[in-house]
Amino acid sequence: MHDLVIRGGTVVDGTGAPARTADVAIDDDRITVVGRVPERGRAEVEADGALVTPGWVDIHTHYDGQVTWDDDPCPSAEHGVTTVVMGNCGVGFAPCPPDRRDWLVGLMEGVEDIPGSALHEGISWEWETFPEYLDALDRRQWTIDVGTQVAHGAVRAYAMGDRGAHNEAATPADIESMSAVVTEAIRAGALGFSTSRTMAHVAIDGEPVPGTFAAEDELFGIGAALSRAGTGVFELAPMGSAGEDIVAPRKEVDWMRRLAAATRRPVTFALLQVDAAPDLWRELCDISAEACAEGAPLHPQVAGRPTGLLAGLHTTYGLLDSIPTYAPIAALPPAKRVAALRDPGVRASILGWEPDEETRAALHASYERFFLLGDPVDYEPGPDATLAAVAARQGRDPLEVAYDAFLADGGDGLLYLPILNYSEGTSEPTREMLMHPAAVLGLGDGGAHVGFICDGSTPTWMLTHWARDRSRGDGLPLELVVQRQTRDTARLYGLGDRGVLAPGLVAEINVIDHDNLRLHTPVAAYDLPAGGRRMLQGVDGYLATVKSGVVTREGGARTGATPGRLLRGARPAPAA
Repeated sequence: MHDLVIRGGTVVDGTGAPARTADVAIDDDRITVVGRVPERGRAEVEADGALVTPGWVDIHTHYDGQVTWDDDPCPSAEHGVTTVVMGNCGVGFAPCPPDRRDWLVGLMEGVEDIPGSALHEGISWEWETFPEYLDALDRRQWTIDVGTQVAHGAVRAYAMGDRGAHNEAATPADIESMSAVVTEAIRAGALGFSTSRTMAHVAIDGEPVPGTFAAEDELFGIGAALSRAGTGVFELAPMGSAGEDIVAPRKEVDWMRRLAAATRRPVTFALLQVDAAPDLWRELCDISAEACAEGAPLHPQVAGRPTGLLAGLHTTYGLLDSIPTYAPIAALPPAKRVAALRDPGVRASILGWEPDEETRAALHASYERFFLLGDPVDYEPGPDATLAAVAARQGRDPLEVAYDAFLADGGDGLLYLPILNYSEGTSEPTREMLMHPAAVLGLGDGGAHVGFICDGSTPTWMLTHWARDRSRGDGLPLELVVQRQTRDTARLYGLGDRGVLAPGLVAEINVIDHDNLRLHTPVAAYDLPAGGRRMLQGVDGYLATVKSGVVTREGGARTGATPGRLLRGARPAPAA
């Protein structure tokens, strides 16, 4: 008798092989059979008509603080993610001497839009060094497995003090010290090192992330630590990745290519389509493919949908924010804010506002870029869904349409503003990126930008949009969609013990009603420590999620089990 049998499902095993009907048997935390299983299980999941896939491996998250107080890192955990990698983009919480705690909180709050009050109240600070941070995480357990990288911002401040925090140039002694810190972290179990060089990433005080202007000797000196260890990924948000500079990306990919060649360690960098150079991504992808062919593992990290802002009554950014008569309403508690906006007098005072010509022009330009998010949500909206188009069809002012959209669903209505990966109003470039042989899927930012983005739900969107629903162009094969967020992401980080449904591998599994898989509209929840706000996005259709052989979610609800643990270092696939 097996511990658990998932019976009769359509198995999409993560390798890209065609889907097939099979049973999956699990004993302890490992898969033991994929095929016909005549023996019974102590527990069984009936999967006839459902997909059976590996659990999703999400390599770009920011749960660095959240995992110290929360045993169910959402939104990722409710969307079938069973393994996350955090510590991305050069921000993290270790190493950290006591007098740097407030500063690191401010850095994370500014870069990743995680409320500082929540971080201050939630983090217990049981560490100073990076190995001590891992030891603190090792004492916890979750619904998912958690791996982390050591972040440049923390390393620079730890090794260089204020000079590092303020982006002063590193001396040879500084570089040696940082390399030693990174070596210590990798040997303790860090999955890699991360840095940020984009001017879009700034601390709460407006200062760029430490490392933004790091010279090549510093970057290569730190990269050498990964080379010496023979493990670890070098992850970064490069200059120009947010579209702030269209010359820098070519220079960035040049040194990244040389770094990957010199260290023979994977280098993965954020890559998105930017409006100022909408075809640049293709050139950078092709350069990366050439590097890989030469033995330099350089991998663009791409997104599954546009990176866009959610705008509503409970988000960080809202279309009404510039209207003076809205300011006192915005200061009200959430429920009172919604009630006030339903008052006819308040409505008239806001919609009757007369902006100056410059503001009017800016607003009218935004009406062409904001979309109604819709229900079901649509992250590839057509031009007929813009505020301007909807208002024209209805013979109304766009601001009035936005006002009513915000009040929909009890005041939870949202607009959507794509800012990256949507230069031409189509996701065709995203599709091409997802199919590119050098690219890896990431950039979901689970746990971050909690006031205006909820892209931790991207794994579900991959299945609903790309493998089922896309109407404005071709979709993607289901088998490729599954492979992209299981085997491929796991392999990049050396996690060969997961990401595929095969005997001997960790039993991380989703059972999915693909026909009825549906994303909910994101909603604001005030459930972070200190009452902090975050956007969450529910989902229907995950029948069961299994982590290390234990069912953690059934019918969309938690079972209470927390089999997830800290991942220390790369994990090779078991011998056949």
